Amino acid sequence: MSVMESHTVDMAELLINAYELGDMINNSTAVSDYLYWKQRVEADRDIQALVRKLDAQKVLFEETQRFGHFHPNYHEAKDKVTEVEVELEQFEAVRRFKAAEKELDDILHQMSETIAYAVSESIKVPSNDPNVKTGGCGGGGSCGCG
Repeated sequence: MSVMESHTVDMAELLINAYELGDMINNSTAVSDYLYWKQRVEADRDIQALVRKLDAQKVLFEETQRFGHFHPNYHEAKDKVTEVEVELEQFEAVRRFKAAEKELDDILHQMSETIAYAVSESIKVPSNDPNVKTGGCGGGGSCGCG
């Protein structure tokens, strides 16, 4: 629908449609899988013990990050975080939860892009992927700063 069209969408109708879309997403297999594996992870005492251990190791690592590689315990703290993460990955519930979380995140991101680009191709859509650098400032996009 273009700006020139005389037909306007009632915001209440738009919100109702958004809630209906949210309900459809919540009733999807992707959300069901995500919630199932999340519950399994939360209910497993061994996993939760490792999660607490990981949180503690992350706190110690964050303290060393202020000085970066120059901190005498930086590499040791970083290695301990990685060690616990690898230990957590040994659990099927953790692997399945992470996969379900990524699938759901991808679906939501795809929907956000579809909605945003229906409004304008130049709208930026945030992503949880820390490696994505498409367009915009510094990404070699149309601004010419890349």
